[in-house]
Amino acid sequence: MHIVDQACDLTTSALGAGRWRRMLYPLIFHLPGLQRSGKVREWWAVATHWMNVPGPFYTGQTDNCWTGRVHAPHNVLYGGPYYNEFVYRQPRSPAEVDCLLEAANDDPYAGYACDGDARWTPAAVRAWWGNRGKVEEHLAELLAEYAKEGADAQDIDAAAGVRDFLAYLATDLANDLRIYLFRLENGRYPNTDDLLPIL
Repeated sequence: MHIVDQACDLTTSALGAGRWRRMLYPLIFHLPGLQRSGKVREWWAVATHWMNVPGPFYTGQTDNCWTGRVHAPHNVLYGGPYYNEFVYRQPRSPAEVDCLLEAANDDPYAGYACDGDARWTPAAVRAWWGNRGKVEEHLAELLAEYAKEGADAQDIDAAAGVRDFLAYLATDLANDLRIYLFRLENGRYPNTDDLLPIL
């Protein structure tokens, strides 16, 4: 079983349900007016941070106190007009899942969620990838800001995260998204002999 499957299975287990509901409860359940009005998809389109990399884990409206990288430096970064947290890399190990849980636990707005499989579609994943130039442009702006002379420790750390995200965009992300597309289209992660879909 893939690590993300194992992590998301915690939401239905007796041991994990309380912890996940408390820390990674989807944001829509904190906005009952939208849920009752049937505007869940509209909410997803508007409130989800546009820089989240497609996958099960994502953020909506988080705080901007820059606590996410304290716990999950390989998964969380800050950006957008309010410097909110977003998931720039899906967890690759049980340790990274735990780190992401800690980042979620530290967010007072409960802005983290793990129901991305129910929200991302293959077309939306491909559209995100097709618009990656906008992501790269914003990352270049962030890097110039975070790496300026006299930067404090948080800015230096954020600049390292931006460089990591840029490197990920240029190397492994395309293949990771093809694997995720396979999961969305087939309900499972691919075996070594499965052909991956075109991104």
